[in-house]
Amino acid sequence: MWIYQKKLEFPVRISNPDLTVAKALMAQYGGPDSELSAGMRYLTQRFTAPDDRIRATLNDIGTEEIAHWEMIGTMILQSMENAPLQELERAGLIGHYAMHGRAVYPSDPNGVPFTASYIQSTGDPIADIAEDMAAEQKARATYEHVMDLTDNEQYLAPLRFLREREIVHFQRFSECWNILKEIYPEPARGRGR
Repeated sequence: MWIYQKKLEFPVRISNPDLTVAKALMAQYGGPDSELSAGMRYLTQRFTAPDDRIRATLNDIGTEEIAHWEMIGTMILQSMENAPLQELERAGLIGHYAMHGRAVYPSDPNGVPFTASYIQSTGDPIADIAEDMAAEQKARATYEHVMDLTDNEQYLAPLRFLREREIVHFQRFSECWNILKEIYPEPARGRGR
């Protein structure tokens, strides 16, 4: 089903690392509103989507979220791979180092590991698409918060790209919402119950 291209969706080249930004990016790598959470959510929800157009959108966006997860992981890795222990400690990453070294690991900036409970899938298409639109807005807001932490263009260029993709995803899920309103004219009925 998928074809992997051995290149990132947008280039990442962090030669002037900022560990504060790297730590903040962990929110989008393994946090509750991360790219991993979104990708797994959408690829899971597609199975119960009531319309081929919605299934296709969930599949497309879920796949793209995994590509974004790869970008975030690359940014974190390039930030941490040569960092001295003293800098990791100053950035609050010594706990991460103790457990994972300089490896990329799916956790949030506080070290809370990723959990499957972050993946929302109710089987109710209205609830799921509403959750998906909210997830895209939360991801956009998180990228904006991380962008506030730096003026380093090596971070800002890929972050701007990712932020814009969140806006596009929200718009695509809004289109799915409109399809659902046609399928279920009475919003509170969900699957027509």
